[in-house]
Amino acid sequence: MSPMHAGRFAYRALRFLAGFLGVGILAAAIGFDAASSSAQVARETPRSQAQMQLSFAPLVRETGPAVVNIFAKTEVMERRVSPLFDDPFFRQFFGEMFQGQPRRRSQQALGSGVILDPDGLIVTNHHVIANATQVKVVLSDRREFDAEVLLKDERTDLAVLRIDAGAEHLPFVEMRDSDSVEVGDLVLAIGNPFGVGQTVTSGIISALARTAVGITDYSFFIQTDASINPGNSGGALIAMDGKLIGVNTAIFSTQRGGGGGSVGIGFAVPSNMVKTVLRSARGGKLVRPWLGAAGQSVTQELAEEFGLDRPSGVIINDIYPGGPADHAGLRIGDVVTALNGRVVDDHEALRYRVATLPLGESARAEVLRKGRRLGVDLALREPLASPAPDVSDLDGPHPFSGARVANLSPAFAIEKGLDDLARGVVLLGVRRGGVAARLSLTSGDIVLKVNGRDIETVDDLKKAVARSRDVWRIAIRRGDEVLRREIKG
Repeated sequence: MSPMHAGRFAYRALRFLAGFLGVGILAAAIGFDAASSSAQVARETPRSQAQMQLSFAPLVRETGPAVVNIFAKTEVMERRVSPLFDDPFFRQFFGEMFQGQPRRRSQQALGSGVILDPDGLIVTNHHVIANATQVKVVLSDRREFDAEVLLKDERTDLAVLRIDAGAEHLPFVEMRDSDSVEVGDLVLAIGNPFGVGQTVTSGIISALARTAVGITDYSFFIQTDASINPGNSGGALIAMDGKLIGVNTAIFSTQRGGGGGSVGIGFAVPSNMVKTVLRSARGGKLVRPWLGAAGQSVTQELAEEFGLDRPSGVIINDIYPGGPADHAGLRIGDVVTALNGRVVDDHEALRYRVATLPLGESARAEVLRKGRRLGVDLALREPLASPAPDVSDLDGPHPFSGARVANLSPAFAIEKGLDDLARGVVLLGVRRGGVAARLSLTSGDIVLKVNGRDIETVDDLKKAVARSRDVWRIAIRRGDEVLRREIKG
């Protein structure tokens, strides 16, 4: 590097440090002549503690003890096979006869967690403890505790654990409003990458509200360039005030399965979503507010059609009768642009905003309707649980023989991972070898009609198939498609 380039690099670095050391200290620390072609930096002996120390150590001392290691033990079944049977020649003659009996083997997953309560409540990632038969928590002082899993939420990739440390109050981290952080803010990532032990890395917030990542059902991630690697999952993303703003969840990797390590793109679940899951764990049940409406993100073409300055917002295209959106007066064709003053850029952002609000309260939605802007108050309620599921197994000489069916309600649909606005009778599964299976009916199909009769409940379906017929005409909904079949009896 030439002297001129070296001088310019040093000047930029020292300008960055000005935010920490102050302009006066910086001026005293350097001797830089901008007009000089050689651009040399003066070397001086530091004259103050501020000049000598610029460190995250006090912050790490405060928050580090609240970050723990998670060891999750799982049991898997495997067959013990001789290496010879990897050879196709041996398999051709001996087939599977010497493959041996399946045996149980233990596997151990490694992750991180954060203590959020002095009584021992810990948040981590769902994928760290998903199938665990035993979960162990190791504190920063190397003490070990067996953990109880209080709540697992695959849709947010979060889980809440509890350990019993007796009368001792454990170190914990307070949570901060994740909507208060900005791109460019300094952050620390604390976890246990690759199992080497507690590790701290620093970086900045690279982006907010990442909704196109596709990691969980509620995609609204904080992106950071702080190094995050396998084993960091469930660890803390800490702001400079020592408070938690996110739980590290995933990395972008150049290798399949995330084995490529950190490339400077990591994602964290925002603390506002963590608060929601923690609140549910304390209450013993995970229930999110339900909007009772669905929509699509505004594209550039739609923005021009609706007279919007940019493609932002969600167009409502379906409303559940009797749901919160219906009671609030939302209409099909309305464009929701903000919720409680927070801009709603797309469908994922709206889902996140609703999911992180507390039940029993109301939210103010800003809506564009036929060129007019208005406010709508939404009551934050639980999903409707009516009608009752009435889960039934069907048998007999009809197309649905061997199928398990149920009435759909919003609460039941959410529990089963189905569309919460779907109505009618859904197939929960089909028995192998049954008539329904032979007709290629499958879990998730919604029965619409049988021989011209509308099917709204399980009782309707039972009556429609109560007697045999020469010909069965059925209509089912599969995704966005309606399938019609004619079957001889």
